[in-house]
Amino acid sequence: MHNTAPSPSSGEPAAPRFPWLTFFDAEVPARLKYRRTALYTWLDEAADQTPRLPACLFVNRCISHSRLRKDAEVIAANLRAHGLQPGERVGVMLPNLPQTVQIFWGIIKAGGVVTMINPLYMEKELVHQVRDAGVRRLVSIDLCRPKIEALRDKLGIEHYYYTSVSDGLSFPLNWLHRLKTWRENRGRKNNFSNKGVRPFFSLLSGGRRLSVPVADPEGTPAMLQYTGGTTGISKGVVLSHFNLGANIQQIRAVLHELETGKEVILGLLPYFHVYGLTTCLLLPTLLRAATVPVPRYMPGELLPTLEKYKATVFPGAPSVYISLLQQKRSKKHTLNSLKFCVSGSAPMPVEYIKKFEEEYKVRFIEGYGLSEASPITHLTPAKGIKKIGSIGLPFPDTEAMIVDMEVGQVPLPPGKVGELVISGPQVMSGYWNRPDETAGALRNGRLYTGDIAYMDEDGYFYIVDRKKDMIIVGGYNVAPREIDEVLFEHPKVKEAVSVGVPHPTRGEIIKAYVVPRDGETIERSEIIAWCRARLAGYKVPRQVEFRTELPKTMVGKVLRRALRAEEEERNKGLSSEQAEAEMLEAEREHTIHQSKSTLKS
Repeated sequence: MHNTAPSPSSGEPAAPRFPWLTFFDAEVPARLKYRRTALYTWLDEAADQTPRLPACLFVNRCISHSRLRKDAEVIAANLRAHGLQPGERVGVMLPNLPQTVQIFWGIIKAGGVVTMINPLYMEKELVHQVRDAGVRRLVSIDLCRPKIEALRDKLGIEHYYYTSVSDGLSFPLNWLHRLKTWRENRGRKNNFSNKGVRPFFSLLSGGRRLSVPVADPEGTPAMLQYTGGTTGISKGVVLSHFNLGANIQQIRAVLHELETGKEVILGLLPYFHVYGLTTCLLLPTLLRAATVPVPRYMPGELLPTLEKYKATVFPGAPSVYISLLQQKRSKKHTLNSLKFCVSGSAPMPVEYIKKFEEEYKVRFIEGYGLSEASPITHLTPAKGIKKIGSIGLPFPDTEAMIVDMEVGQVPLPPGKVGELVISGPQVMSGYWNRPDETAGALRNGRLYTGDIAYMDEDGYFYIVDRKKDMIIVGGYNVAPREIDEVLFEHPKVKEAVSVGVPHPTRGEIIKAYVVPRDGETIERSEIIAWCRARLAGYKVPRQVEFRTELPKTMVGKVLRRALRAEEEERNKGLSSEQAEAEMLEAEREHTIHQSKSTLKS
């Protein structure tokens, strides 16, 4: 028990201000002694102490810790030879491949700042991030080259490095993959004669090595991590060597059962997302563990992959775990090697948590984080009390509290809903070149997350919704997640999300987007009746739209903003009379359905 530990920020007694300390596992200290060092120190120590252990496992290739350090330092030397300056931002636009791991550490070793970019970005998103970060060098995959080449005049990038999947394989698969690609492209080869365009393997040539010292880990940026853009324009989050290093030390402390040199972490989450980067690339290095890059999620191949590599940690997103539950599983596939499944990036419906644990007999841990905090701040205890639906307890040295949503200054008591505010060593120094937005997010040394939450008497936190996602219906604040949970409980519903959409006469109404289970047919009135029986009247969706899929980010977070934008565009041509007629029709259908149900009973 740790109920008398000092406050992370003030030195005051922890209880009752920090009730969560009482519920830490006995092995987890209230405070940690952090190593303030360059981020690549963890790679150096792995290479020195466990040089032959695998750092990266990919199909038929194994890269040891020793080899990974060498590759990183050769890449660093070549980047500097090509003109890279300390503090310069380097774009990495790659799926999960061994090259992604190599180039990440190479940039860090060279004194550069890594800027991860989603390979699926289209023109607007790509141009914004590259220009906002001031990226002059970009490492990408050949599959993205046509898209990038078409934007060269807008991007302003001076140096390009292209790789392919075959560069991440060993013989003979690398040659077979190149042959297959050559045949599919009818003999066309990548052209590297253009000025400033080089093959990736040119960064791995030569014997010169470089590792730039980091004198001030707390003040030296290691990454410019862009927010997902789900709530507006994407912003560059400045994360230092110490921010990222502190966060993996915190994860290591909370998941205390993980053993140095004995873990295998599945790299299914994209490395370009901060959740995937921290849990699937940085944490394995600290643990001297292996990461298993998975470039693309194929539900039918995931269980065999977990078994093949005997993965012990499986960080994922709710959409992945839910899709696994919907797969027909062969009894020969087991997850016996897994110690933890760690879910983040979006809330996991309670119903599916229970189903997943029953089906796979594995410990399921939920957490919470955001790009601005490197990213993890809360996690379910590894051995202690787990409360379904809770994001768990704050990390050591992480102070979390709930404040009022109007002023943002008044701390609220347990059970009261407000905005989640956080402080800790993992919190960013600010947004890149955005002093006004930095001042809005960081106030009095605390990060205002924009997430609506509450804390119970024991110090467990629960996310209610995004502040910007709150729906105002007739003056009442409605949290979409509460509606989503009810929709997920319907036996015919596979996926669902609720959104507040503008209405010409009523200001804002609730609309539900529903994906039915395979082979199922649902009526709008059935969904509305289901919600009416379980929610207050003003929380019941007034409109329902059925879809085959919902728009999502790469880590499975539903893009409510995209759905809301669709509705705004659609409503531009809708008169108030038409909108009201649609509303009345939905109400009429519900009345008919309710009457039929009454007659049957």
